Amino acid sequence: MKTSSAARPVATRPWLAVVAAGLATFSVVTTEMLPVGLLTDIAEQLGIRTGTVGLTLSLPALLAAVFAPIAVIASGGADRRWILAGLLALLVVANLASALAPDITWLLAARVLVGFCMGGIWAIAGGLAARLVPAGAVGVATSIIFGGVAAASVLGVPLGTSVGDLAGWRWAFAGMALFSAAVLALHIVAMPALPVAISPTLRQLRGQLGNRALQAGLLMTLLLVGGHFMSFTFVRPLLVGVAGVDPDWVGALLFGYGVAGIAGNFLAGTAAARRTAPILGTIALGLLLTPALFLTIGDTAVGGAAALLVWGLAYGGVSVALMTWVMRAAPHAVEIASALYVGVFNVGIALGSWTGGQLVDGPGLAAVLWLSAGTCAAALVLAAVLAARERPSAKATTNAG
Repeated sequence: MKTSSAARPVATRPWLAVVAAGLATFSVVTTEMLPVGLLTDIAEQLGIRTGTVGLTLSLPALLAAVFAPIAVIASGGADRRWILAGLLALLVVANLASALAPDITWLLAARVLVGFCMGGIWAIAGGLAARLVPAGAVGVATSIIFGGVAAASVLGVPLGTSVGDLAGWRWAFAGMALFSAAVLALHIVAMPALPVAISPTLRQLRGQLGNRALQAGLLMTLLLVGGHFMSFTFVRPLLVGVAGVDPDWVGALLFGYGVAGIAGNFLAGTAAARRTAPILGTIALGLLLTPALFLTIGDTAVGGAAALLVWGLAYGGVSVALMTWVMRAAPHAVEIASALYVGVFNVGIALGSWTGGQLVDGPGLAAVLWLSAGTCAAALVLAAVLAARERPSAKATTNAG
């Protein structure tokens, strides 16, 4: 897979560099999601409403959508090794600022920095696999890099919540600052120089906006991510209120969801390298089955748990499979395409969560599940169309060989 980058960097330990990139995505996604388990404590200590603290989640997601292309274009021809190092250093500062925040204004300002880091790190790190390892190993390397996203939901958020419960929410952010600093040190040691041959520009950005294959991938991203977060934002009410799960078991079930997500990430990453569209179709089918399972057998604890595991396995492959499509759609403009992907991904998070919230406050959770199923069904139809187009292309390549 050719990219707009310069020649392949000389990495003395390429897989350590891949792990460093994976830990970078883990750090930034954990930092993004950290307030999930700390909302109540933050609200009580700062003397504000819990809903207001919710801005610490939605604000970074929306800003990442804006900052991703800005960060990539502003990087120009600079060595991506040092751009990533700078973003990781900024992530350390953002976590320290969050830990020391005297009020909500200070905390939100720190979260603005998180949004900038998230957009930049994800956009740049997401396309590094093809530059660090041989072509035959790109699928596995991409899975490791995006495994940081899945691992953040399994380990990052629960550990941060546990630290918050034991020592207070400020120490959770302080701990992430220390961890991010360690990742920065590993990055400097392990990552080779990453020069670029062609600097991303606004003209290149406008050109990719007309790329039909990329447009399809971005639409697929919006449908899958929006459909997922429409219902996942309210996973606790689904498990407790619909499935009747004991609240004490929710943490364990979400851990199982995360483990299934990591498995889905690596399964999809390996398979998507060969046939991307069919894997996206399989993921869409899994995300369609999830609300269907909740609507049919999800009124029992066993049924709800089964639906959650299917959910984790399906959604675990979303990031890596979509990123694989994006890299193939724009092989000469991977960073620009990645930035657009990150932007649409975060718009999907915001739109899905907001839409789900409107439905929960109105018709209720059943309406959320029906709309989530409809959105994923649309993604399945799109995947079928893309797979039909991909098949003749694959046959042509085989015949040419």
